[in-house]
Amino acid sequence: MFTGIVQDLRAVEAVESTATGVRLDIALGPLAQDLQLGASVAINGTCLTVTSVSNTLVSFDVIPETLELTNLGTLRAGEFVNIERSYRVGDEVGGHIVSGHVTGQAKVMEIAGGDKETRIWFEVPAQAIDSLLMKGFVALDGASLTISNIDRDASRIEVSLIPETLARTTLGRIAPGGHVNLEVDQQTAAIVTTVERVLASDQWLDRLAARLEQRAAQQA
Repeated sequence: MFTGIVQDLRAVEAVESTATGVRLDIALGPLAQDLQLGASVAINGTCLTVTSVSNTLVSFDVIPETLELTNLGTLRAGEFVNIERSYRVGDEVGGHIVSGHVTGQAKVMEIAGGDKETRIWFEVPAQAIDSLLMKGFVALDGASLTISNIDRDASRIEVSLIPETLARTTLGRIAPGGHVNLEVDQQTAAIVTTVERVLASDQWLDRLAARLEQRAAQQA
């Protein structure tokens, strides 16, 4: 579990193909302190398990499913990624609770703005748009952000970023046509899914009709 507050921007040292996917080597610097094998670390918002630690060089094994779903599959040595270590009870939650389970990739469509604010429009997977709300939370490459605008018909969202966020995350290095990892707020997604399932239930509709008939009879 994470908070969506990126702790560092680090370069990928090596990308190595393995029999089970890809191995990423990243020098985490101070964030490698006391890091144990099996610990969870968010890399571009994707929860990965530590498989090796050598001083500050940390390795992660990434399976094909994760490579296909996220932008980790296109990483090359020298590229930068967002890093956040897992949340500990008592830590300040400056963003929102993030699971590190990526929903899909969002495509950068438009970047505009000036020195004080940058606005970026993203095209998101169609199945994700119903779980995204105006002024609601979204995690992009693991960074907790607030949706500043939404176009449901085009399946697009906009976020507004200050210079500090651009400097400290991958969002300051993206360009139109690029992709970032998207995670919808899990609580919102759960509510949307539950409501859709209930509304699709014939049994629920029958109960609702019976209650309406009973109320109409009582008022007659």
